Amino acid sequence: MRQTAGYQELLEVSRAVNWRVDDLIGGERRLDFSKPFLPETFARTEALVFLTPGERLILNHIRARGYLALFELVETFIVPFISEQAVERPGDDPHRGAALRQFVREETKHRELFRRFLAEFDAGFGFECGLIGPAQDIADAILSHGDLAVTIAVLGLEWMSQGHYLESTRDDRALDPQFKRLLEHHWLEEAQHAQLDGLILRAIAKTASPAEVDRAVDEYFEIGAFFDAGFARQAELDMDAFANATGRVLNPAEREAFLKVQHQALCWTFLGTAMLDRNFLADMSVLGGSARVRIEQAAQIFATLH
Repeated sequence: MRQTAGYQELLEVSRAVNWRVDDLIGGERRLDFSKPFLPETFARTEALVFLTPGERLILNHIRARGYLALFELVETFIVPFISEQAVERPGDDPHRGAALRQFVREETKHRELFRRFLAEFDAGFGFECGLIGPAQDIADAILSHGDLAVTIAVLGLEWMSQGHYLESTRDDRALDPQFKRLLEHHWLEEAQHAQLDGLILRAIAKTASPAEVDRAVDEYFEIGAFFDAGFARQAELDMDAFANATGRVLNPAEREAFLKVQHQALCWTFLGTAMLDRNFLADMSVLGGSARVRIEQAAQIFATLH
């Protein structure tokens, strides 16, 4: 079983690995549009056999742009949620508040990093790419759920970023080093965030009844269904961006295939890789009862998309 670090240890590690946005972007550190940005397991361009290699590269870039934009979007609800959790209460671990406030500062920094990468991408790509939203409406919808359900959702997002970085290191298609550097540094701090989310989960679960845990899992599935609908719309926006960037007019069969494959790819990237992550599932065991089993069973639909 994975050893769980405490608030003081995680705070110390976080301070040790801290990086600056200016160290990652600007000057000679630029995106290389001659290379793919996103691993194929997430971009899923090769399945669209009717596209040329050049068109697949453009779609890879569009999906990478969406990847960053969606991560920046989810920070819209992660930051206020963790800020609320950081409020100190009698009896708390003395390092809890400081560790969670550091968490919030780092997530705010990640938003700046994503925004700067997106600005550089847009300047270099030259075509508008749409994004689901408005972001605040999505945040409000997520935060309307109970704290335990939101914690489960945030925990999955944090752990999956590790898998995404590891996937980029395994990809054998010479991904752009600058984009890989982004994934690496994002994970360096998310590693602490995932463990802090685990501590939050344990604290909430400690006082939750079996019925409340079951309801939280239900709500987590509702959050997943909400995102699934959003990803279907995002696939349409990506198809529009692809058409604008390439001038390619897809026939009805090609459009259907594009939307199906890209919707599945988005679901795998942001839902499947979270729900099937071994660290995430280990944390779900803390909830007791059938929580982990229910999530593992629900995750099997994503296993078929891998």
